[in-house]
Amino acid sequence: MESCKDDILHKAEHGIAHTETCIKKLRNEVVQKGFISTQEEIHFFKHIKPQIFSKLIYYVKLFNIESKRPRSSSKFQVKYLNHQINKLQLYFNENLEFYHYYRRGATTLDEQYFVRGKSDLRSSTESFHAFIDEQFSTCQDSTVATIIAFDMLIVYLKQEIEKLEAHKDTIKTNTMRETSKLFWTGSKTELIELIYALDSSGSINSGTADIKMVASAFEQLFNIDLGHYYHTFIEIRARKCSKTKFLDKLIDLLKRRFDEADQ
Repeated sequence: MESCKDDILHKAEHGIAHTETCIKKLRNEVVQKGFISTQEEIHFFKHIKPQIFSKLIYYVKLFNIESKRPRSSSKFQVKYLNHQINKLQLYFNENLEFYHYYRRGATTLDEQYFVRGKSDLRSSTESFHAFIDEQFSTCQDSTVATIIAFDMLIVYLKQEIEKLEAHKDTIKTNTMRETSKLFWTGSKTELIELIYALDSSGSINSGTADIKMVASAFEQLFNIDLGHYYHTFIEIRARKCSKTKFLDKLIDLLKRRFDEADQ
């Protein structure tokens, strides 16, 4: 899934669905079969569950961050992404004692942290679900999952910043070109429908260009800000009438033009 060319929001949406399904199956296994020893239970809640649960946290946070990411210049995007990194780092600072315990591989408090039914009132709010689902939660397994997820998010955000920084020269070169004199005068929804159709055809860069690149190119070409185009795509998918209303209209108009030219 990570290697596919899907838009990042689309990828995160699928990631959430897949990990939720996996966690539900895992919970059923644990509730039905239990553990043969305390050590097995500790190992599961310290190492196994957090690896999977962290993916759910990662994709949920990724979706929230990317859906609110500004569509403006690289400068503002970098500022926004750095702010998100700082917010993630703040979580580590607020859970510093446990963070160091986990990072140094300590085990002295494992029975308190990773055995069910031993809630710790000092644990973070993210662990409150342990009070609700006692059969599948300990007071700190979600903290471990959050640490893993936030580490992955920080790596992702830093990579995105590096991409933006690396393309600064390219962006400067593009801005020096003559500004397009074309303006999109149809609706944004119609243009977004067209963009997704072209991206789905694989006709741009042999299908290797992601939707963000294609949308950005159309924004520059037609002097338009498409806003959160992924949300518009979701609305298009949810149509009860034709999901390809604009494309159908284009086909009809082109056929009419052919007919008129043949007369």
